[in-house]
Amino acid sequence: MSDTPIGDYALLSDRHSAALVGRDGSVDWLCFPRFDSPAVFARLLDEEAGHWSIRPSVPYRVSRRYADQAMVMETTFHAETGTVTLTDALLTGLDDGGHRLGKGVPHVLVRRVACSGGQVPMELDYRPRPEYGLIAPILTPVEGGLTARGGAEWLVLTAPVPVNAADSIARGTFTVRSGETLHFGLHRTTLEEVPARIWGQDELASRLDATVEAWRSWSALHQAYEGPWRDLVHHSGRVLQALSFQPSGAIIAAATTSLPEGVGGERNWDYRYTWVRDSCLTMAALWVAACPDEASDFFAFLTTAAPSLTKDRTLQIMFGVGGEHDLSERVLPHLSGWRGSRPVRVGNGAWNQRQIDVYGELLDSARILSDQLGEVDDDVRRFLIACADTAAEHWRDEDQGIWEVRGAPRHFVYSKVMCWVALDRAVSLAGLLGAGDRVESWRRTREEIRETILSEGWNDRAGAFTQYFGSEDLDASNLMMPIAGFLPADDPRVLATIDAIAERLTDDAGLVYRYRTEGGVDGLAGEEGTFLLCTFWLAEALAMSGQVERARSVFERAAAYVNDVGLLAEEVDTSSGELLGNFPQAFSHIGLINAAWAIDQAERAAAAPS
Repeated sequence: MSDTPIGDYALLSDRHSAALVGRDGSVDWLCFPRFDSPAVFARLLDEEAGHWSIRPSVPYRVSRRYADQAMVMETTFHAETGTVTLTDALLTGLDDGGHRLGKGVPHVLVRRVACSGGQVPMELDYRPRPEYGLIAPILTPVEGGLTARGGAEWLVLTAPVPVNAADSIARGTFTVRSGETLHFGLHRTTLEEVPARIWGQDELASRLDATVEAWRSWSALHQAYEGPWRDLVHHSGRVLQALSFQPSGAIIAAATTSLPEGVGGERNWDYRYTWVRDSCLTMAALWVAACPDEASDFFAFLTTAAPSLTKDRTLQIMFGVGGEHDLSERVLPHLSGWRGSRPVRVGNGAWNQRQIDVYGELLDSARILSDQLGEVDDDVRRFLIACADTAAEHWRDEDQGIWEVRGAPRHFVYSKVMCWVALDRAVSLAGLLGAGDRVESWRRTREEIRETILSEGWNDRAGAFTQYFGSEDLDASNLMMPIAGFLPADDPRVLATIDAIAERLTDDAGLVYRYRTEGGVDGLAGEEGTFLLCTFWLAEALAMSGQVERARSVFERAAAYVNDVGLLAEEVDTSSGELLGNFPQAFSHIGLINAAWAIDQAERAAAAPS
């Protein structure tokens, strides 16, 4: 059973694949060659499912950080005899124009060991386990390293020190002395690559340095936000970029699968896919944090993945990073799960749910990014028009909602609000889309949706807008009403809803739940933690309503849960304060960026001459 705290991990990304490396120098998660590929290291989910560690063989203390403006991790081990820094990166690069990260990536994990003083005895433990730990591969020594072959994988380890292999485990011991630097590499090769490619020390060193420089160049070119919490916002922008799949423009929700929303519970999902909603919110957040230049790629990806919507003219809500539609869910029974949280799942059964809110997020991001989109081609134009028309046609439908409940579909208020948003944004984009003939119809339906929400979404007994029509339950997604522009932030009903959520949907630490799980609306047993996105939504809504000091307090409450290298999971355990859920979670970093920006805007407005 894996027991390492989620917050002990750091993310590596080449915008194709992701790895997680712990404070102890162990890579416990790695998927080659795509984010959603079967893991070759999965100790994150089971102690026996593979890892690669490099660390001192004597007692040490740890400090770590990301290299300045780069998603390259520097872990420094302080031993009595000396100090050594382990630098980890998945190699990336920039295109010829110096803009796009991840071009021409060879799927290589590089690990630099550099001693800055004294001498430190080190140990290496390498246990590849392809297909989520199912396969113990054959390890074969070659000059300069060894190969691992098993299943569909052929991995090559470059090691500048002697390594002994037996029983699908390779170990080595070595000592690094002051001024000495060693480079290790792991890459996924092909059956045609004979003999196996061992990388030279100079090549690994130069490619690692180029990766640091590529991230820094991208950050300098794209990141211009100068408001409060600037460093956190910029770092969150890099995290979102790291969660994007360069070849297609897709954006994943998180880098992992089955990290639980409640320890020992069944709320364990695979987030390594691209949700339309999450991706659109990511693109909108990057507008603040990183000035995206890949908006056209993203909308081209969606247009290709969903060329004519589905047979019933609705949009599939999620896809594989290559545009795949069938994401059927299955259980991996051989994995014990993080802290015994089972089942461990791959795939995601929500792929065939109906969620009618997605049209709102999609058209809202198109409006926000319209300057980056420029002149849209006919395919994208037709796709966006079809999304608006579908929202107009299906807004009365019940659905599973933003939280993808596995219980009965309902008339969720948030879903209706986002259908209103879809038509509101379609009206403003009509000129760009060449859809002037639809504007009047879109306006009429938009008003009908608004009147229905105001009459059926508000509940006098709850004193707030509620989760679904006829319910008295609260839902944090209704904080999006002012954020999306459905109602002004100072509307009495909005203020009442904000206060109700702040008072009745928060834990003792002041963090916000999505909703109360004991009501059974989601069809699942057990509890979950507080949701960081929802807490940032509360901060954003408070800022928009002019309650800036309250907003700052809520923001700082949520931002305090970033780990030591600035990463957030999906949720926080209400009893322990530990991070819970898949990691790092795009939603949480989206919330941080947008809340910081809203507070900045509110403070600027308050300081402006009247």
